[in-house]
This record gives sequence, C-alpha cells and structure tokens, in this order.
Amino acid sequence: MKQNIGRRVFSQFPNLSQTNCQEDDFLTYIQHLNAFCSDFEVRYKDILTMVVPQWIINPYGDIEETDVVLQEELIGMSTNEELKVEFKNGYQKFWLQKNIPLTYSTLYNITRKFLIAFPSSYLVERGFSAVADLLTKKKRNRLDITNREDLRLNLTKLMPNVQKLLLEHQVHPSH
Repeated sequence: MKQNIGRRVFSQFPNLSQTNCQEDDFLTYIQHLNAFCSDFEVRYKDILTMVVPQWIINPYGDIEETDVVLQEELIGMSTNEELKVEFKNGYQKFWLQKNIPLTYSTLYNITRKFLIAFPSSYLVERGFSAVADLLTKKKRNRLDITNREDLRLNLTKLMPNVQKLLLEHQVHPSH
C-alpha cells in the first residue's frame, strides 16, 4: 500500500484518487501506514514468527523429523484408514474430530495450541448481528421483553431446560 501511494496508484484507496492531494499529504499517509505496519508487527509478533510443524498440516507426510513419542502416534494415525477419509475435509476439521483427543492425546495437545492461535471473528459478528436484529425499527417499536429473548440468550448455544426448572419450582400453598 505504501509503495502504491508513493507511485500514485490508488487501487486500495479509490476515494483518494478523487481528491486533490498535495505532496505533503501523501507523505503523511505513508507515515501513517508505516506506523500501522510497525504496530501490527509488534502486536502480532508471536503469530508472525510462529513455526507450524509440517505434521499438523499433513499428518500423513514425512514424520522422520519428529521425536519418538510423536512418531509412534503419527504412525498409528497413518494406519487408521477411517481418519484418512476425514483428512480430505481439511486439516482443521481433521484435528477437531471427537476421537482425536482421546486416541492421539499427545499430538492433539500440541495441535490444539496452533488451532487456537487463529480464532475466528464469528462470535463478534454474531454479537453484532444479534444487537442489530434487536434494535431494528420494526422490533424496537414492538419490544416486549417477556416474549423476546434477552441478548445473552441470542448469543448462547445453551438451551434452557424448562422442564427441570418447573420440577424444581416449589408451589407455595395459599394461606
């Protein structure tokens, strides 16, 4: 982006091409991009320098460079034909299968750290969507808390066990 702005190529900034900018303005933009890039390098240094072992991406590839305990589990995994079929769906889904942590615990404990390092923005987007949905004009005008779920209920996967709550509720006899 810095090089493009310096050459006056505005493909990443289409609105900038419609303005009349002075040379000092371009230098300021480049300085801001430099600061932005430096900030990213500091904030995400651990992710940028992370080395993911090749056996995580392809557990059926070369395993000679791993230690003995990992080699044993990788050999056991490579002979499991059911798992080979699942690997075709991608290595993320492969490692997140229910039987992997139980059967190949050493491999999974190492792999889990790498998979957690790259979280999704799904939960944040889901939260914004739930708030936007609750605050639409149509729903806001007819907002009725008793018939509408709370924001927390919109964001959770937990389903309330109404039957259990009713069974635990003690009926108070009239006096």
